[in-house]
Amino acid sequence: MSHGVDGRASRGEVTPDVAGRIADAMQGLAAPSRVLILAQLRERPHAVSELVAAVGMQQSAVSHQLRMLRDIGLVVGEKRGRSVVYSLYDAHVAELIDQAIWHIEHLRLGAAERAPRRAAS
Repeated sequence: MSHGVDGRASRGEVTPDVAGRIADAMQGLAAPSRVLILAQLRERPHAVSELVAAVGMQQSAVSHQLRMLRDIGLVVGEKRGRSVVYSLYDAHVAELIDQAIWHIEHLRLGAAERAPRRAAS
């Protein structure tokens, strides 16, 4: 994907390979628990124990979700002493979360009712 003059990604062709990679990345937003973890990491890096307290999940569940998020390239972990501190992979992930929030707010405020509806197939 190329970047335009303003630094934003330009629209690229969506090939079957690209579509598959996008679908894989979107799995990070497909479960509320992962969204909560990503939202915490959007604020600042966290150790697993901090995420457990922040999202109210068991340590094993948080670790499982972090492993998935790491495997799909949304978070990175850095060993610090006896713990691992996780952060978002980069600013693009924060933008992805922000755009998802914006879209939900857009729908909540009634934009969906103003949009033309497609006929069912």
